[in-house]
Amino acid sequence: MNYLAHLHLGGQRPAQLLGSLYGDFVKGRLQGQFDPEIEAAIQLHRSIDVFTDRHPLVDIALSRFSVTRRRYAGIVLDVFFDHCLARDWTLYADQPLALFTSDVYRVLSSEPQLPERLAQIAPHMVANDWLGSYEDFEVLAQVLRGISRRLTKPEELAGAMQELRVLYEPLSNDFRVFYPQLQAFAQTKQI
Repeated sequence: MNYLAHLHLGGQRPAQLLGSLYGDFVKGRLQGQFDPEIEAAIQLHRSIDVFTDRHPLVDIALSRFSVTRRRYAGIVLDVFFDHCLARDWTLYADQPLALFTSDVYRVLSSEPQLPERLAQIAPHMVANDWLGSYEDFEVLAQVLRGISRRLTKPEELAGAMQELRVLYEPLSNDFRVFYPQLQAFAQTKQI
């Protein structure tokens, strides 16, 4: 799962929203360097990642990708699943996507001590509505280009958008079956 899904699943209190994002930016053991509620949300983030990585439906979705893209298929799938969540937001959330994202951006903007890499990207995330923009499938091309700049073999992401276009319906169906199960799992882990 990518940013939007983690934020949606991690709880709506400010510390939970922060911890849901910190999970991608804080590595190693948690030893009280953050508020307990933030650390609990980081742990939930990690549990969600493990659940997702081990789920048979995710394995099926990953197997749909070509062998040339298999190394980074998990990244592409995470981004695509955030698109599915944004596209079908009203099926999974009670408040409108724009209201949810504005709450997240408000919390991010008011936090003076974000982890270093998150502190660098947060202003861009807020200014360019990264979370809400996932609703537009074509935005994924920009997202994948940005990700490819951080990879050791960025050429393996080349053509990912064309492959997503072909796989759009089967991957969308995979998401529709998988996400409610992930929601139920996250609910059992919440504080």
